[in-house]
Amino acid sequence: MTAQQREAQRLDRERKERAERERIERDGQNHLSELSEEQREEINEAFQLFDLDRDGYVDYHELKVAMKALGFDMEKHEITAILQTHGTPANALGAGKAAGKAPQGAPSFSGPAKLMIPLSSFQNLMAARIATRDPREEILRAFELFDSDGKGGITVDDLRRVARELNEGLQEEELVAMIEEFDLDGDGLIGREEFVGICLN
Repeated sequence: MTAQQREAQRLDRERKERAERERIERDGQNHLSELSEEQREEINEAFQLFDLDRDGYVDYHELKVAMKALGFDMEKHEITAILQTHGTPANALGAGKAAGKAPQGAPSFSGPAKLMIPLSSFQNLMAARIATRDPREEILRAFELFDSDGKGGITVDDLRRVARELNEGLQEEELVAMIEEFDLDGDGLIGREEFVGICLN
């Protein structure tokens, strides 16, 4: 393969990556407008909570925990792919960000640049993921918070524990009434499918 062919392939790959990045950004902006104000606020709060140096960008570790806080526990290769597609090299963000953090006289770093994601890209990425999330999956995740010991159902004790954790002052009679109302098969607990039915109706 000639140098000219390699350069043509590189340019074609970059053009495709740019087109894909622009498509994802457009989709994310559309999804962002479809989210509730509360969901948009949740995205912003997660970003700000984990933008530890308050520079308006998150790096690999900050991105990973911010996404996890929103319910997306991603593998390392998935986070890396997001950064490679949507990230900006830290050294391109301005001399103050990249050079200003290193003390004078420190050895210069000549390896690949650290990639960062700005708030706008984070909002679009998270909006797209939230908008396409399976509601049943979300409900089952909530069920597991109640059924912490994995017995397959929610008991009065589970409701009591969660109410205590959330500082909800529910009376014992209210907790028992919840179980009785939603326990369709009469086994004394709210099963997984009963819980899904409650949440989807």
